[in-house]
Amino acid sequence: MEQKSAQGRTAAAYDRIGVGYKKARRPDPRLAALIGRALDGARTVVNVGAGTGSYEPPEAEVTAVDPSQVMLDQHAGPRKVKAGAEALPFADGAFDAAMAVLTVHHWTDLHRGLAELRRVSRRQAVFTWDPEHRPELWLVDEYLPEIRELDRGRFTAVAEVAEALDAHTVLTFPIPHDFTDGLQTAYWRRPEAYLDPAVRAASSTFATLPPSVVEPAMERLRADLESGAWHRRHAHLLEQRNVDYGYRLVVAGEA
Repeated sequence: MEQKSAQGRTAAAYDRIGVGYKKARRPDPRLAALIGRALDGARTVVNVGAGTGSYEPPEAEVTAVDPSQVMLDQHAGPRKVKAGAEALPFADGAFDAAMAVLTVHHWTDLHRGLAELRRVSRRQAVFTWDPEHRPELWLVDEYLPEIRELDRGRFTAVAEVAEALDAHTVLTFPIPHDFTDGLQTAYWRRPEAYLDPAVRAASSTFATLPPSVVEPAMERLRADLESGAWHRRHAHLLEQRNVDYGYRLVVAGEA
């Protein structure tokens, strides 16, 4: 009963923040290439926590799985299943590969979900974030330390994910300064973007925090941008093209 209610809460959250999700969360071709190489040659793929279908290999037959109907309604593919990762309604070995992109932190039982990926596919590619990685995004350190506690409670260390999958490869993905997929760290060199409510609405972390926490922090950021204080503190970032903030692609199963 508890697992079902937790899954329901995740679905409800994305039913709420999923409206307009596609506008702010546009697949980035560099991440698409990394995931595509990991899935190369797979004819059938199950995308667990599929959302709107970002990063699915165009040449494969993809089955999208998500607990949120709002997200599935934005998915253009013909094969869509409303379900949670912990109980995939497919036979053993039904797919050449399984993919999961920035979703495992929402699962009610990480290890059960990863075991399900291994059960229904011969290869797995999981893109996630490592809460043990440093440095952390300046937004967390200077404006919203509440994100630190929230994300450390949701995300599992990449080493644990890799062990659970019996992974053979863990690939680093530094976030480019012009990254098009509006995840939490996407705007590390474009701080003005965090002032946009639509940008924040597409992030589950921002959507989870109450306005009483987020809005004063954004006013402090706005003031620092107007005064030039942010740019003085982070001048070194303006010269960098990408930064490693702890995003990893974990690959397991048949190579």
